[in-house]
Amino acid sequence: QLQASGGGLVQAGGSLRLSCKASTRTFSNYAMGWFGQAPGKEREFVAAISWGGGSTYYADSVKGRFTISRVNAINTVYLRMNSLKPDDTAVYYCAADQGVPVTIPSDYDYWGQGTQVTVSS
Repeated sequence: QLQASGGGLVQAGGSLRLSCKASTRTFSNYAMGWFGQAPGKEREFVAAISWGGGSTYYADSVKGRFTISRVNAINTVYLRMNSLKPDDTAVYYCAADQGVPVTIPSDYDYWGQGTQVTVSS
């Protein structure tokens, strides 16, 4: 089970940190990803991190602004979101993949419930 939190309402240029805690003893076996879904749009890849945290991947739209990280000791993955823009407004989901980090939602095995991020202009 994945529990995402940390969303909220923020002004453009502001920051948020999303957290996703997993209730599993094998968290370190999973690559983790974050996806965003805006109203009326498909769920889109945002960022992913390998099981050990040594490799990270980002959508072009968030490179340089968002940072994904993880602390396996507490079964948690984070998404630090800086310089937020109104276009970042979406429900953000964390997901776990038993393989390598990927960008395709259907390749992920488990999903959290989502947390709403709203960026006002």
